[in-house]
Amino acid sequence: MEWLVGPFEVTFVQRALWGGVLVSLICALAGTWVVLRGMAFLGDAMSHGMLPGVALASLSGGNLLLGAAAGAAVMAAGVTVLEHSPRLSRDTAIGLLFVGMLSLGVIIVSRSGSFAVDLTGFLFGDVLAVRERDLWHLGIALLLAALISLAGHRAFVALSFDERKAHTLGLRPRLARAAMLGLVTLAIVASFHVVGTLLVFGLLIAPPAAALPWARRVPVVMAGAALLGITATVIGLLLSWHLGTAAGATIAGVAVLQFFLSAGIAGLRGRRVALPSPSGSPAAPAPAGRPADPSVLPTPRRNVEIPR
Repeated sequence: MEWLVGPFEVTFVQRALWGGVLVSLICALAGTWVVLRGMAFLGDAMSHGMLPGVALASLSGGNLLLGAAAGAAVMAAGVTVLEHSPRLSRDTAIGLLFVGMLSLGVIIVSRSGSFAVDLTGFLFGDVLAVRERDLWHLGIALLLAALISLAGHRAFVALSFDERKAHTLGLRPRLARAAMLGLVTLAIVASFHVVGTLLVFGLLIAPPAAALPWARRVPVVMAGAALLGITATVIGLLLSWHLGTAAGATIAGVAVLQFFLSAGIAGLRGRRVALPSPSGSPAAPAPAGRPADPSVLPTPRRNVEIPR
């Protein structure tokens, strides 16, 4: 038991644990929509598009969170403007902004005298350096994320599964799209200083993607993603403590491993369901409108029922 409990008796590991738990909850709320909407590339671009704002804030001695929020706001505004261009596809617009913002950030950081240290901290974070003030910031961010998710739940579901239906129901999909983008931005900005921009993307995507084959409702996916994220945090901190590895990277690595285990088990389960019955005839089809097994659906968006 000492192997399991001992590390969490240390104060900075306790703060890292609480920080990881709060980040996992925030990323579960935002990451579920990222996965359902197929916004993974946008999430990655947003996490790196903050670099110019963080770099400028660092060089001027300003607040890094405010700098990150400013950089993310510019990135989000650019995506919103360019994705309506008839000559550019959405992925092309996001890719151009991604490269442009990241390049600008590296240029700004390279002008400082601590290029390697600053850039490494931005990319990978330091979960073991979480302070009590950071926990308060994460708690406020979690509350805001929960309020946005609750207020926009119906519009987000309609937008994710059938945008035309969202128009028909008067749910204002443009406003819902902006709110969803704001939710993702909030999750990334609030979490990057704990696990870094590269690793927050892992917690944003891996836990919801791992929970998706086993759930048929959005709240259940969110709950599963939160549980998986917290589990990855605990296991990652334990492995980091005993193996001497980077804590943030270990947590993200465990989260990604959980996804591959979930996908593998779901695939095996789907094959077993698809096997013919002992009589030699195929298994009876599922009732109309319901899949035989949610883990073998062709796309994750059909894996969750839309609430009426």
